[in-house]
Amino acid sequence: VQLQASGGGLVQAGGSLRLSCAASGRRVGNYHMGWFRQAPGKEREFVAVISWRGDQTYYADSVKGRFAISRDNANNAVILQMSSLKPEDTAVYYCALGKLLLFTPRNWDYWGQGTLVTVSS
Repeated sequence: VQLQASGGGLVQAGGSLRLSCAASGRRVGNYHMGWFRQAPGKEREFVAVISWRGDQTYYADSVKGRFAISRDNANNAVILQMSSLKPEDTAVYYCALGKLLLFTPRNWDYWGQGTLVTVSS
């Protein structure tokens, strides 16, 4: 499975971005999907996950109410809609695919290459 993340860029504080992660090589309908991020000098951290059925979503407290994760099984993709962005959201954002619904970066089966989000103040 290959995951291709896209949609990152430079945005002013308060703005919005939409990240997309497209999978190839396998249908993702039976996998949980997640987004994580890693800021310079920091460890990779949990952002949001969505269950394989799409009926469960979980968010880090820092993004709750501002970010929304969704999945598009028809297009084999997961979306992260980010709004009210803050400078502290600046990071490389990674998508992940796995059989376990986890809130940590460990034990996810597949990772995308990351897309950089920079939020200016």
